[in-house]
Amino acid sequence: MNRPDPDGDLLRHARRTLAVRYTVVIALILLAVGAVALYVVSREETSALTSSVRQTAATEEDVVDPPRGSWIFRLDEAGALTATEDAPAGFPDRAAMDRVRAGGPAEQTSNGGYLVVTRRHGTATVQVVGSLAAQRSETRRLLAALGTAELLGLAGAVAAGWLFARNATAPLGEALARQRRFVADASHELRTPIAQLHTRTQLLQQDLRAGASAADMAPDIGRLVAGTRQLGEIVEDLLLSTHLAGRAETGAEVDLGVLADAVLAGFRDRARAGQVELELRTDPEQPSIIHGREAALRRVLTALVDNALSHTPPGGHVRVELGRLDAPPCVQVIVRDDGTGFDPADARHIFDRFARGHDDHRRFGLGLALAREVVTGHGGTIEADGVPGGGATFTMRLLV
Repeated sequence: MNRPDPDGDLLRHARRTLAVRYTVVIALILLAVGAVALYVVSREETSALTSSVRQTAATEEDVVDPPRGSWIFRLDEAGALTATEDAPAGFPDRAAMDRVRAGGPAEQTSNGGYLVVTRRHGTATVQVVGSLAAQRSETRRLLAALGTAELLGLAGAVAAGWLFARNATAPLGEALARQRRFVADASHELRTPIAQLHTRTQLLQQDLRAGASAADMAPDIGRLVAGTRQLGEIVEDLLLSTHLAGRAETGAEVDLGVLADAVLAGFRDRARAGQVELELRTDPEQPSIIHGREAALRRVLTALVDNALSHTPPGGHVRVELGRLDAPPCVQVIVRDDGTGFDPADARHIFDRFARGHDDHRRFGLGLALAREVVTGHGGTIEADGVPGGGATFTMRLLV
């Protein structure tokens, strides 16, 4: 049975709505353009026919060889009527000719698909009949062409509307995916430390009820403090993961040498307690300044150093090296340890969220995945290399 997908339904509904609205707008625009084109063409054709009929009535001296689609009727002063051969039935309009002959003004009328102009020409009365059939035929052809164009335009509008809707809703889909990922990450990462904190507080509560001394409870309190620190780091990682993309351009100048020194200073006590030598190597002659977000880059270095310390046994070494490369110009940061290392097969997915090692025992968690997101968000690269029992090396390159 398929589980309901409210987010998917929301996206599909938004896409359909946008596509329909876009298509309707384009269709209305096409209809308006077609109507205007039809009106203008029809008006121009009527105007051309009217001009032709009037010109014929004003200039023709006989009824022979009128313009195509026109017929001439001539009533001379003596009352003799002559007409073009094959004139349509029902013409001439004698009543109009008689009125004009009697001294009335020129007349122009439409009669059953014909345009009729009657006027005086010298001593004669002339009536010219022009057929509207050609105009109407042209109008029908224009309508057919416009109809075809409208259908093609409508089909294009549907396709364009769907593409527009997909592009317009893509940020919404990304936001929903980021929201789902955040909830999943939070649930996954917080479940274990919260359960541990709850257990430790229960143990402390039992010790208090049993009258335990502060010295007896000190180890549990220390573990509780460490657990809250771990929980805070996880929350910081989760919050950072919600706004990494596209934020590097909002940063400022960051001196990676100064930043690395500050990060290592925060790990000195931990390294000393774990009997691990912590070292920073920089070249004072080569500046290590880049443009980025200091807080995010600090979190990357923190995650890499924390990862190195977590997998380096007593007597081991963790070293951070900074250097400058020229092609392309970038600052290279290497975090190297001689700890447990990892299988080279794990290098392909070591930066995936909650990835596990090749033997399914080592868990890489969220920190390295966030490190990659930060680095790629700054336009840089990060790589991992390791050998089981031979340590691990993380190489980060950030463009200057």
